[in-house]
Amino acid sequence: MGNNYQMIAKTLFGFEPLLEKELKDLGAMDVKKGVRNVSFKGDKGFMYKANLCLRTAIKILKPIKSFKAYNEEDLYKKIYSIEWDQYMNAADTLAIDATVHSQKFTHSKFISLKSKDAIVDYFRDKTGRRPDVDLQFPHLRINIHIEDLNCTVSLDSSGQSLHKRGYKTATNIAPINEVLAAGMLLMSGWDGRSDFLDPMCGSGTILAEAAMIACNIPPNLNKKEFGFEKWKDWDVDLYEKIEESALNKIRGFEHKIIGYDKAPSAVAKAKANIENANLDEFVTIEQNDFFTTEKFTDKHLHMVFNPPYGERLELLNLEEFYKNIGDTLKQSYPGTQSWFIVSNLEAIKNVGLRPSRKIKLYNGKLESRLLKYEIYEGTKKVHKINN
Repeated sequence: MGNNYQMIAKTLFGFEPLLEKELKDLGAMDVKKGVRNVSFKGDKGFMYKANLCLRTAIKILKPIKSFKAYNEEDLYKKIYSIEWDQYMNAADTLAIDATVHSQKFTHSKFISLKSKDAIVDYFRDKTGRRPDVDLQFPHLRINIHIEDLNCTVSLDSSGQSLHKRGYKTATNIAPINEVLAAGMLLMSGWDGRSDFLDPMCGSGTILAEAAMIACNIPPNLNKKEFGFEKWKDWDVDLYEKIEESALNKIRGFEHKIIGYDKAPSAVAKAKANIENANLDEFVTIEQNDFFTTEKFTDKHLHMVFNPPYGERLELLNLEEFYKNIGDTLKQSYPGTQSWFIVSNLEAIKNVGLRPSRKIKLYNGKLESRLLKYEIYEGTKKVHKINN
């Protein structure tokens, strides 16, 4: 028990229950939901496992100090008082991210600057040398979180955001964030026990995440580097054991995962990304216009997609586009559970079907809805009688 410490996993709005379940399933202790975050306890090995295996986390933070800060000078002194040489050397580089929800402190960039000054001065006064700032690939990424007067200083164990999985080299005009894609799939109940279709697959993100969920493949297996790999206590042997254990839990997949896109350029990019993720044995991508297709299986089909939306693809006739989605589902896709995300809330009306669920999410900064449509075989009445 002595080696366990508190950590914070950050996530997107609405994904807190998913992340809470993921953490409990992985074996985290003392799991508590917050807003856009879930706190938990674990040891160093669990921190490695959380970064490798969590699908809906953006960052895993390790808090090292909490205190009340009454003004900028107070903040400076208390950050200066931390024994920074436990975590980095004067020759190392650092980057600081700050999030601020406070009437006293209003500018996150100023907080980052003040915190950086304190750490740099700590090393200059002690060693005569100042660490440099490297915003892209620092040795140590530090997170400062201020809520009113309460300040928490954390080490960012993830480095670059965990949505940057490492498999996506080619993207289209409006690529979906990998964490958002994984969360949508988990919310939809996707578990790999049926055929799957993304009928507007773009650069293939939803397909990749669907295949990794179906096969229980760790989502960050292809990530180039985690933040903790540059920490002083980095234990490569322990990490390799954690990775090997996760790889041993990968399972086979008996069904089909198919993606359509009508743009040849999108199909080429999606194929390249699926290949980079080593998922091409599970995923098939075809150039196809969804509106001219029919269901490819007589069994249940699970469908999740991110249709083009007006803010980024302004040439679309949105009313006609969403009407075509509804018509295609009704006429050509019986026995399908269809989920898709929309940011144009007016356009939903044109689908012509009543969603059985509407979940509020954010696609970037756009307030959106994840909609669920059950397309029954025949009518609802017949469906209910048969069940």
